[in-house]
Amino acid sequence: MLQPQLQDHPNSSLIRPQREITEGDQCHGKHPQEHPPRSSPFLPRDPQTNPIAWPAATICAILLLIMILGGLIVLIVYLIYRPHSPLFDLNGATLNAASLDMGYLLNVDVSLLSNFTNPNKKVNIDFSHMYLGLYFENSLISTQYLEPFSAAKGETMFANIHMITSQVKLSMEETVLFRNQIANNQVMFTVKGVFRARSKLGGLFKYSYWLRGYCGIIVSSPPTGVLRERKCRTKH
Repeated sequence: MLQPQLQDHPNSSLIRPQREITEGDQCHGKHPQEHPPRSSPFLPRDPQTNPIAWPAATICAILLLIMILGGLIVLIVYLIYRPHSPLFDLNGATLNAASLDMGYLLNVDVSLLSNFTNPNKKVNIDFSHMYLGLYFENSLISTQYLEPFSAAKGETMFANIHMITSQVKLSMEETVLFRNQIANNQVMFTVKGVFRARSKLGGLFKYSYWLRGYCGIIVSSPPTGVLRERKCRTKH
């Protein structure tokens, strides 16, 4: 009896016979269809430490430590000396002469007694770059430069200042106000000062800063224009 022959399947090349599993394969845990896993580009790789990272981290740690120690030293020095800002004030003011040329050009002769007080008990203060300005309302009518000096602990330094104004033009409103103040025997001026102060803490640290002094004064009319009222403040 004739047996039918198997015809070649068109996809027979894709069909592979499976190998029979032997007892030896089972003992060794082998399976004919198991394959070792392949590495995928999408899987994370083991991180690698940059050789520059450790030295950079060490330098940052050292700098941070230096900053902390420096801050502690400054804080300790500040707590030991407790520095305070100096004070600017006016002890006296005299309006020696005042007049208006052509009805609006101001001429003024003013003498001031200023003082600079160092309130610190452990710190000396050096004063420099000191300028004072005399104002009538919003007009600067005179300026004066003061020579540098030093104030010891708890010391007050006095300075005589002579300010002369020659034909400073005033506005119409300022002219009318000045005439009224002269007639009422109460003339108002403003003294503004700018100066630089420097403190030495323990001989190692130097602390420099700018200060602004402000004084509003009221004097009587000349020739005996004495100080009647003042209000001063100092800003750091």
